[in-house]
Amino acid sequence: MRHRTEKYRGRRTHGRGKKAGRGAGLRGGKGNAGLHKHKYIHTVKYDPYHFGRYGFKRHASLIEEKVTINVGNLQTELPKYLEYGMAKKEAGGIVIDLTQSKYNKLLGGGNIKTPVTIRVHEATAIARQKVEAAGGKVETPEKSDE
Repeated sequence: MRHRTEKYRGRRTHGRGKKAGRGAGLRGGKGNAGLHKHKYIHTVKYDPYHFGRYGFKRHASLIEEKVTINVGNLQTELPKYLEYGMAKKEAGGIVIDLTQSKYNKLLGGGNIKTPVTIRVHEATAIARQKVEAAGGKVETPEKSDE
């Protein structure tokens, strides 16, 4: 079998024209090359939002990130919380105060069997149901609108 280039021996471009055999020359550059120059109409027609910024982002200091914990984790870590003072035994039972910790939201993952009172800034409905089904309760501090 003969190579195609043998057919064109003595011809400079071998049938490819002047620039087609040199990398990405035939298509006007690689990738996004020329979007502000020779491919500008393509940009305007098919990708008008390619350049520039759109919308807005809130400043990082204004975004409150939720640090969450599951009720199942509270059940497994309860002895440790009692040891380190995050939970206390009171007359009504065990009270876990998450408002003094890094956690600000209680989620309903896992199961809890110990009746505990949990103080937390925010809690999901499923988390409340599971804690109340175990004989405990969830307390959230009132937010003052000042």
